[in-house]
Amino acid sequence: MSRTGVILVFLALVLGLPLLGVLWAGEPLERYVEFPPRAIYVQHESFSWPVFITLTILIALAVGPSLVRVVSINLRPSSLPAQHSVLNTQQHCRPFPWWGWLGIGWTGLWWVVAWTRFPGLAAVQEHTFTPLWLGYILTVNAATFARTGRCLMLHHPRYFLSLFPLSAASWWVFEYLNRFVQNWYYVGVAELTSIEYFVQAMIPFSTVLPAVIGTVDLLASYPAVGTGMDCFRPIRLYSTKQISWLFLIVSCLGLFAIGRWPNYLFPLVWVGPLLLVVSLQELVGRPTILSSFAKGEWRGLWISALAALVCGFFWELWNWKSLAHWEYAIPFVHRFQLFEMPLLGYAGYLPFGLECVTIADLCLSRQVLENRDMTVMNNGHR
Repeated sequence: MSRTGVILVFLALVLGLPLLGVLWAGEPLERYVEFPPRAIYVQHESFSWPVFITLTILIALAVGPSLVRVVSINLRPSSLPAQHSVLNTQQHCRPFPWWGWLGIGWTGLWWVVAWTRFPGLAAVQEHTFTPLWLGYILTVNAATFARTGRCLMLHHPRYFLSLFPLSAASWWVFEYLNRFVQNWYYVGVAELTSIEYFVQAMIPFSTVLPAVIGTVDLLASYPAVGTGMDCFRPIRLYSTKQISWLFLIVSCLGLFAIGRWPNYLFPLVWVGPLLLVVSLQELVGRPTILSSFAKGEWRGLWISALAALVCGFFWELWNWKSLAHWEYAIPFVHRFQLFEMPLLGYAGYLPFGLECVTIADLCLSRQVLENRDMTVMNNGHR
């Protein structure tokens, strides 16, 4: 199956299965396709200490070994490879570009606009998300350029620009899945027409992938961020096809039932699409983001997850006091909020980072760019 075939099958399953689940449950279909979304129909469960503690333990077990390895190796500087020290020395010789300072100033300006209520700025205070993130994207590209001499914006402009429409299209998938669990909702959309909502949402949605992928590149330029993760525990599966079929079946069943049990299956909004696309790629013989597991190369996954978490922090920070913003309603764990997001909700950004890289690789062949840039960097530092 071609790459286009994988994308089409993925979209058919991820869009169709939840609706089939709703029909099977006998729920009215209209409220799930309402546009813009206005009705609140999911009754979320209240906070539960047993669930909160259980999920905290599961998240710690999933992330803890990698975090401990990176921290422990970084506490032993002599264990860092020699080429990392050389690379850092050469990277710090480059000045931060002027357009990076422009990005920082631009971001700071819109941050002030977003968090203040000056009467003269009322017309733009509902539209600060996009300029804030354009400034962030410009800044991370500048920082990457200062460290490596390369960045997506300057050296792969076609790929960089392609990320914007791809981002807008891909985020609508998550917005669609959220209709079945209603874990977040936007304040102030009730007054918008369908066209106004589409346009005002599409433009901010277009900044998600450029921000995450740009942050991946920046974090990758710091050897300490992923130290030890390129030679971690290999995971070799001796029945890859059978495991892939299992993942495919589980993800399909989960997405089918997500509208029936939203309080219990809401994590599948973030995990389900990843398992689905990875299993499809594996079954048709295409490389996946998890293929490096067999060699013990976890650095790419680790950095991708961290990049989304970094972006998530700024998404939630800038959303917090903005006039136009989103709020959360997460069952069982809605407590200990950092900005609007409950603390455990930040764990959702980790698989989301893997999904961002998977989307970019599947649709735009990001892996080819990574290999090309790595060759250039290695040749430049010999």
